[in-house]
This record gives sequence, structure tokens and C-alpha cells, in this order.
Amino acid sequence: MIDLGYSLSRRFPDPPQTDYRTADVHALRHDLFCGDVYLADTDSDRELSTAWGWVPVLDFAWALCDIIEQLDTDPRGSRSARPVHAELDFTESTDRMFFERRFGWVDIVADWMPVEEAPLTFNHAALRREARDFLHDLIADLADMHEGLADNPAVWALQARFPRA
Repeated sequence: MIDLGYSLSRRFPDPPQTDYRTADVHALRHDLFCGDVYLADTDSDRELSTAWGWVPVLDFAWALCDIIEQLDTDPRGSRSARPVHAELDFTESTDRMFFERRFGWVDIVADWMPVEEAPLTFNHAALRREARDFLHDLIADLADMHEGLADNPAVWALQARFPRA
């Protein structure tokens, strides 16, 4: 089973003058909502997590949804033996997460994992569903904390682009 989660940083708070209703895509993706994220396989009790405190958590959720769609470009879908690759880079560092889909499975590794450690492996359809649920749950949490965010047109577009599965 897949578990995606986040925590917001107290060390990197959002600027107090932020108008979340009109924040542009760049601010939403790179300047706001900093913290840490994790992706866990609860069956094997293994996880990939950040511990930096500055990861833009909304950008992570957004990028993860984008990547999962990129991995679904082969018209043969889950029958395809040809691997499809994608990567997620963290803007403020050189660290990256790497994704490889073959057949209906996605392997995920990160620069900061020990080389000998096996990748986290998830069913592609389940990962898509969990990533979209995580995105919507995150937006709901952030909208509860930040007045006006739920009325931001960029957030509406994001939710429409990646509806719950």
C-alpha cells in the first residue's frame, strides 16, 4: 500500500503579506508551503523522505502527478515491456527522484538512497490514484490554513487537470 504525506516547516514560513487568492503559479510551486514530503510502501515498511525543511510541498504533489502522466505515454500501457523514465528534481539542490515504468509497475529511487537499497515499487494505477488523492487532500489542508487559496484560479486549474481517480 502507498502512503504519501508531508509536514510544513516552521523554519521557512510563507511571507506574511501573501495574497493566496492571487498568487501566481511560480509562487505556488516554488515560494510557498515549504516543508518535507515522504512516499512510503507500507507493506514493506520502507519510505523515501526528505528532511530538508524547504521542499515546496505543493510543487512536489503537482510534479508527482505530472510525472505519473508522463510515465503513461506508451500506447500499450501496462502491457509495454519498454521502460519509460522520468525524474523529479528538487530546485534548491542537486537531489533527484527517478521513476521507471515497465509493464504496470513503477520503480522509484532517489539520489540520497543507498545504492544497494532496492527501489520502491508500486502499481502504476494505484500510484496515480494515490498521487491525485494526495494532491487534493494537500490543497484542502492548505486552503483551510490559508485564506483565499481555495479561490485561486491556478489551484482550480490544477484540481481540474488532475481530478481524483
